[in-house]
Amino acid sequence: MTTSGLLLAAGAGRRMGMPKALVRDDDGTPWLTRSVQVLREGGCDRVVVVLGAGADEAEPLLDGLDGVSTVRSEDWSSGMGASLATGLAALDEADTEAALVHLVDLPDVTAEVVARVLATATSSQALARASYDGRPGHPVLIGRDHWLGVITSATGDQGARTYLASHEVTLVECGDLASGADVDRR
Repeated sequence: MTTSGLLLAAGAGRRMGMPKALVRDDDGTPWLTRSVQVLREGGCDRVVVVLGAGADEAEPLLDGLDGVSTVRSEDWSSGMGASLATGLAALDEADTEAALVHLVDLPDVTAEVVARVLATATSSQALARASYDGRPGHPVLIGRDHWLGVITSATGDQGARTYLASHEVTLVECGDLASGADVDRR
């Protein structure tokens, strides 16, 4: 089954003081490139990165990375829903059966987490997400059959939350691998 990674990295990061796509670890590694590597090493065939705030500065960080493309969410400031819809619409033109949606501000999520969630991808009807000690989180696997419904329901900062709440979603426990905690402040 062909699965593409969909990295949402469009937000302004107001609490962080800068777009999270431009944040670097203490060792200088950009969160953006680390997140792409996690998706690729975890088994995603390709990665589409959704940019918004700081896109002109973020895009060059991805130069030279194989299997990676970018798309800009023109409405990024309205919330994660716009970025998710933009990314899924971009993937709709690709030959892929599922999208693994990941967020740039989850620095402890590893390729092992991605691989574990991807292991549930058995058809274009797949719908699964990582959970951390029973708490649902990211990444989220969305089979192609769900894309239109997710795009339609994705508004504000809700992303796919409303859609996922009304459908059967396989939870994939990953608490032994990561905390899944997003980082909003330095």
